[in-house]
Amino acid sequence: MISRALMSFIPPPQMSTNNWANKYRWLAKGTTAKAGKYSSDYTPWVKGMLDALDDPEIREVVCTKSSQVAWTDGAWNNYLGRRMHQDPCGILMLMPKETSINKYLRTKFNPMVTATPVLNELINLGVSRSSDNTKDYKEFPGGGFLALVGSGSPDNVKSWSVPVGCVEEPDDCSGDVQGQGDSVEHLRDRLKTFEDSKLIFGGTPTIKGFSRVEEAYKKSDRRQFWVPCHECGEYHVLHWDNVIIPEDPSVNHEVYGRFQPEQAYYVCPHNGCIWDDRQKNLNVKKAEWRAEAETKGVAGFKINELYSPFPGSKLAALADKFLVAQQHLKQGDEGKMIHFTNTTLGEAYEYKDGSPDAETLEAKAENYSVLIPPQRSLLMTAGIDVQPDRLAVVLMAWGRGEESWIVYWGEIHAVTSVNDLNDPCWYELDRVLSGVYRHESGAPMRIAAAGIDSGDGNTNDAVYHYVRSRKAGIGPKLMAIKGSSEIDAEILKLPKPIDVSATTKAAKWGLQIWVVGVNKLKDLISGRLRLEGSGPGRIHWPVGIRSDFYKQITGESKIPSRKHGGKLVWTAKSGASVEAWDSMGYATHSARVLRINLPKYDWDAREAELSQGDLLGGSFEDDDFITYIDEHPEDLPETSVVPIEKLEVEMDRPELSEPEPKQPQSQQPQPHKPKTRTFKPQTSTRHQTDRPNPPPTAAGKSVADQIAELGRRMGG
Repeated sequence: MISRALMSFIPPPQMSTNNWANKYRWLAKGTTAKAGKYSSDYTPWVKGMLDALDDPEIREVVCTKSSQVAWTDGAWNNYLGRRMHQDPCGILMLMPKETSINKYLRTKFNPMVTATPVLNELINLGVSRSSDNTKDYKEFPGGGFLALVGSGSPDNVKSWSVPVGCVEEPDDCSGDVQGQGDSVEHLRDRLKTFEDSKLIFGGTPTIKGFSRVEEAYKKSDRRQFWVPCHECGEYHVLHWDNVIIPEDPSVNHEVYGRFQPEQAYYVCPHNGCIWDDRQKNLNVKKAEWRAEAETKGVAGFKINELYSPFPGSKLAALADKFLVAQQHLKQGDEGKMIHFTNTTLGEAYEYKDGSPDAETLEAKAENYSVLIPPQRSLLMTAGIDVQPDRLAVVLMAWGRGEESWIVYWGEIHAVTSVNDLNDPCWYELDRVLSGVYRHESGAPMRIAAAGIDSGDGNTNDAVYHYVRSRKAGIGPKLMAIKGSSEIDAEILKLPKPIDVSATTKAAKWGLQIWVVGVNKLKDLISGRLRLEGSGPGRIHWPVGIRSDFYKQITGESKIPSRKHGGKLVWTAKSGASVEAWDSMGYATHSARVLRINLPKYDWDAREAELSQGDLLGGSFEDDDFITYIDEHPEDLPETSVVPIEKLEVEMDRPELSEPEPKQPQSQQPQPHKPKTRTFKPQTSTRHQTDRPNPPPTAAGKSVADQIAELGRRMGG
């Protein structure tokens, strides 16, 4: 008895995970078709995955897979079991949802521990308050533990620091955890302090271009399992194109038509050799992993259900599944074909929404100059997407029938951060928004309205400060906006009156937030991008626009959303930057705020104003026009004005939902009792005449005098 107790403190000899599994692992009844002693011979592709997991030079293992290929129970559980038994450490497993944790414990983890004696001695599956184990936290000897967390809360991941992390079904994990970023990236950060860290990343791909696991596989060494033909000896990767489903002209099944799924067979693509299920399974046992790229710390594996020897994965069963999916697709239901593509072929489904691709749009670029509104345009708007380190800006010019021209796309980079209220990026934005642009006719044109994104909880304080501190100045109608959480929300919805008793950040700054129906807004823009030629609704862009514009405005597609019950929602493709696309939407929303889409909008009056500006154009020098935008502003200019902390801006009424019509001086309503607010310095970095704010009080001049002088200098 004593000797047995002492033996339990002696660590077992180290061995590879594959050898450990063959020696110690048992499979529980009811969880697999092959219950009993584990053997790697039955799923031969798993050995290569386990070897990569053991390799200290490989820091990340990726597997893009179908179902029925023993990834979770064969690859992950075997590696987990060996670590718990022989090499204990902290292990964090990220699951899509809390319910996913329960399912994994019930169907994979608990049966493995129960059936495998060496693990059953280490892990107490009982759950109690006095125990070291809870439902989602399991301790084992040697200081090791397994923590299982859902991807829906940032605190779930951020509170851990571990050397081993596993992501189960990455495509289903939260892409933006309560506005704090990607849950998978949060997990990656938890491993950084360990030199021997390992990230295990496996799951079924979903939608092409949106799949995390597909994207991760592309960045790996891209290994595939090459199978030799029993007859000709040639190797190839098993592919659905090589599955043949015979036809019988005398039969017309209501689902299969003339096809005979029960007679399906596989054909070697090299010499046409025919394989049945038995021959296929024997050939797979002789297969080998081959990498397409150099291994640089990331090993990637790709496997599909054609390799599976399980009874439910026979060729006849897969053929039946395909024909059923094909029948539904003909009737307009893509669901089953998406499921077949993902779970049987292990491929991401290419969902086509009809949007043009980047190359098509680039070919439609037109010959007009950046920063010069074209001849038929009559007003300008701006859209600004706010990132932690930069401001993404799109300027659009508009004409009759909402025909539009992209005048500029670019990014103004912060020196420190956009959260620094005095960072030069904000002053360059001042110049952009309040500056004078030379219309193709030569007339001066200003931006009439601008929308700036305030939806990011990490940057909205800075946005609120910027918008509020510029409201009293000369410049465009400036709006803080955010996307609606409702996918069917209308593009334009007037903001609600300010609740002065509210405790929100927006109320603190005395702001109304314009909530944008982004799904419908992007529908509108996407439809217009497909139009050809000139006329109402057409969108144009210049040949000189920044080259990434095309990829950014095609960086989203409208795909089914699980979160919204399968409804189609505009979603960013995996790894895509879409700041230009978002900013274009904000500029379009700003135009809708001006009501240019309504029949009553007076385009004739606007054209007359522009013509009048042309007549007065002599008051502007060439240097007064915006001819460039500094995308990397660095320095603040010297200024002779006193700090703006000494300037109190009167808030004599709340911001209105719409501009009020001008009234004669005698009819102006009496202001409410003034409120005051003190703002931080906002002195411009360039072109003092282009500032949207009145300059701070200078010696010997009142604020009103300075505003009047600024108006004269701007030609107004």
